[in-house]
Amino acid sequence: MSILQHIDNPSDLKKLNSESLDILAEEIRDFLVHNVSKTGGHLASNLGVVELTIAIHRVFNSPEDKIVWDVGHQAYVHKILTGRKDKFNTLRQYGGLSGFPRALESEHDVFDAGHASNSISAALGYACARDLKNEKNSVVAVIGDGALSGGLAFEGINNASRLKTNFIIILNDNEMSISKNVGGMSRYLTRLRTNPRYVKTKEGVSTTLNKIPVVGKPISKAIKCVKAIFRHFIVKTPLFDELGFTCVGPVDGHNIEELTEVLKRAKNIKGPVIVHTYTKKGKGYPYAEENPSKFHGISKFNKQTGELQKKSSDSVSPSKVFGKKLIEIAKDNDKVVAITAAMPDGTGLTEFSKVYPERFYDVGIAEGHAITFAGGMSKGGAVPVVAVYSTFLQRAYDNIFHDLILQSAHAVIAVDRAGLVGEDGETHHGIFDLSYLSTLPNISILAPSSSSQLEEMLDYAVNNHNAPIVIRYPKIFYTDYKTKKPFVYQKAVVEKEGTDITVVTEGNMLLNALEAAKMSKYSVEVIDVRTVKPVDIETIKNSYNKTGKIITVEDNTTSGGLGSIVENALGTAVAKIGYTDKLVTHGDLETLYKQNNVDAQSIADEIERMCNV
Repeated sequence: MSILQHIDNPSDLKKLNSESLDILAEEIRDFLVHNVSKTGGHLASNLGVVELTIAIHRVFNSPEDKIVWDVGHQAYVHKILTGRKDKFNTLRQYGGLSGFPRALESEHDVFDAGHASNSISAALGYACARDLKNEKNSVVAVIGDGALSGGLAFEGINNASRLKTNFIIILNDNEMSISKNVGGMSRYLTRLRTNPRYVKTKEGVSTTLNKIPVVGKPISKAIKCVKAIFRHFIVKTPLFDELGFTCVGPVDGHNIEELTEVLKRAKNIKGPVIVHTYTKKGKGYPYAEENPSKFHGISKFNKQTGELQKKSSDSVSPSKVFGKKLIEIAKDNDKVVAITAAMPDGTGLTEFSKVYPERFYDVGIAEGHAITFAGGMSKGGAVPVVAVYSTFLQRAYDNIFHDLILQSAHAVIAVDRAGLVGEDGETHHGIFDLSYLSTLPNISILAPSSSSQLEEMLDYAVNNHNAPIVIRYPKIFYTDYKTKKPFVYQKAVVEKEGTDITVVTEGNMLLNALEAAKMSKYSVEVIDVRTVKPVDIETIKNSYNKTGKIITVEDNTTSGGLGSIVENALGTAVAKIGYTDKLVTHGDLETLYKQNNVDAQSIADEIERMCNV
């Protein structure tokens, strides 16, 4: 009989013995692999925190005790244990469970997440609010060692060291973020894990305690506890100790009993506490253990073989196109360097890192630093290309202004995952970059609608431009559209001529606009701007003077995006199609386009409406 089927809330865990808990952990792993193979999602990170999550919910009383998950892509087990396992087949589907903690979904999700390094600050805020109300509940931040490389995490730690309030940081150390961790913090944690004093002490304590006759389960349990706590007093952690934290561990993150005892003790320690656990990303599923990066965020796959489901033969990955083209450019231009913030795989830079390791820089989860670092490299004579997801670039807004634009730095920002990204939802949609970047002076924004345009734009940005420049491109080109003309900076292209109405579009929305034009009974002129800023207003104005009606269509919010740029340049009101002033949920792109009225039919309907006015 399945144990998991009888777990409806965290209190059910407290009734289970050690043997049952270990069986439950294996059942959860099977459940995760089975369901994620059908929906896609973050698998390896969740397989690694099964025992840790069970222990957390055994010790703490959610939602009275506040558990704040960093990033949130490791919170699937938390969702399963908090009453959502029966809906897990809807994970990341439109109208179904989110792939991240979401307060609207459950009272156990106390803080929405999706970006890294914020859990410590948020949990500290919860703890201080608790203190103001004279309450006694526990507050826990669960953060991975990769997220600990983010500057915001250090700001939270620094503030906690001064406030000295009671709260617990659980550091899940698996030597990974999405890809292998890099940097000083990663090396520091590795030294703690492999400290000979720690290893020798653990072995010595085990040998000594094993000689003590076993006189009952309570003493056996206490022995395990002593082993875990004793290591804290033997192995010091200078960085955190100096900041005023009580540090416990390292603790085996796959030993539920040991974790439970350590967390119970941590719960009663006064002041801020760090519990250092080490886990294996992808544990229990061989394919994920062997390739945790591939199974970090994965599409649907065959759980028997680990093979991904085949995508449409017509679709193209812009990330791969970008990475391949950058290698070609770097071969002829030795000034080119590539920079990523802990995402070489996702941004297509893994092969570049192998071909040009001395010209590749992974700065960790530190997008702001990546931009400023690029500014310095540019001023020093290099040509830096920073590859970053649109949603994560939001964290570096001031760095773009202060450290690129004010410096007139020749740096290229390759903005991956621009527009809707689908199943990852609100925190990951890249629908604001046109708006927040277009307000800044001295920066250009390019938007390819095909792989060939992306290659041409990258070549231009690296070899011909001499100021900050952005290339935004989607997660996927569903059809590798064959454009009529090669890319020319600040030159729009009329992809379809017409006389009744002008549709101005950018990037991935070009195909929807062309499809809408085919569906319409009116003569529709479709313009691909290519350069969003500075926009080719002459081509747009000539078309508008001919048709007398104009619509803009963009894979971005309509507030401050392409429509606003065109409207300001024309000096007349423009009908705008894009995302309205609301959050866009998760789901497949086809459904999301329809729900947000940017699909071909919605564009055709707007054409009909305007032409009937």
